[in-house]
Amino acid sequence: MMPFSYRRPSSIDQAIQMAASGGGRLLGGGTNLVDLMRKGVERPSSLVDVTALSDAIEETSDGGLLIGAAARNSAVVAHPLIRARYPMLARAILAGASAQIRNMATVGGNLMQRTRCLYFQDVPGSRCNKRAPGSGCDATGGFNRYHAIIGASPACIATHPSDMCVALAALDARIHVAGADGARTIRMIDFHRLPGERPDLETLLEPGEVIVAVEIAASPFVGSTYRKVRDRASYAFALVSVAAGLTMRAGTIAEIGIAFGGIAPKPWRAFKAEAALRGGPATAQAFAAAMSDELADAAPLPGNAFKIELAQRTLGAVLAELSGGDR
Repeated sequence: MMPFSYRRPSSIDQAIQMAASGGGRLLGGGTNLVDLMRKGVERPSSLVDVTALSDAIEETSDGGLLIGAAARNSAVVAHPLIRARYPMLARAILAGASAQIRNMATVGGNLMQRTRCLYFQDVPGSRCNKRAPGSGCDATGGFNRYHAIIGASPACIATHPSDMCVALAALDARIHVAGADGARTIRMIDFHRLPGERPDLETLLEPGEVIVAVEIAASPFVGSTYRKVRDRASYAFALVSVAAGLTMRAGTIAEIGIAFGGIAPKPWRAFKAEAALRGGPATAQAFAAAMSDELADAAPLPGNAFKIELAQRTLGAVLAELSGGDR
């Protein structure tokens, strides 16, 4: 690990100034960044520890919640309003890591975590355009069981690892950021980039910008949940995961939000499936047809083609659970 400096700002203005100085990385709980530094994937010249910034979880005037970027994942999942109003978010966080990691990891850090692609982390032995632009992508012809079936590009097929972000995408959360040019808000579904020809550019954050908070609007869903399918029961990344919220009225789907993890380079909001299901019946046939629409552009590889059927079955099971009669 190369030498680096360490600084801990006490205000957003200080954090912005330090982040803009160049060569540094923002440090939350360090549960991803420090691992990548040990492996030589990340080599920052300085770390700016932003855990002294706001960790408050506050109710907004319209019935939503504003979660400070420094809030620990364990604090978010334990909050009574999160459990009561946003069960999909609570379940996603609980599915994401061990209790020890949840006690360290922050909301802002979770948004910024990087892929767990084996080739991305293999600095001496693998080509990776995300790590070294223009070098190639060994995953396309290698072991790609965990990789993307939609939204990828010839330059990169890595998936985004976060569980929390999948739930935030289904809830249409907003990310509040601040920088030298002022503050702005980015929709969660836009925050992460698809790889295209530049997989090294992973988010819409500009140099020097700092994540301040995540805002979730009042939920329109009567019921919501998160289901994660993985190779082992604990501390494993998703093969396919689904965050879904549903409101039934008079036997039809009135409100619906669906996002997937494990199938794309970013949390994948299933807008086509939502449009196909909204206003219609909650039947297995409707769920299957909606997923066929959603994955019409899927481009699976030999190692991950099973994800198409797995995603369809997982969504069907989740929506059947949520639509078990008008609520």
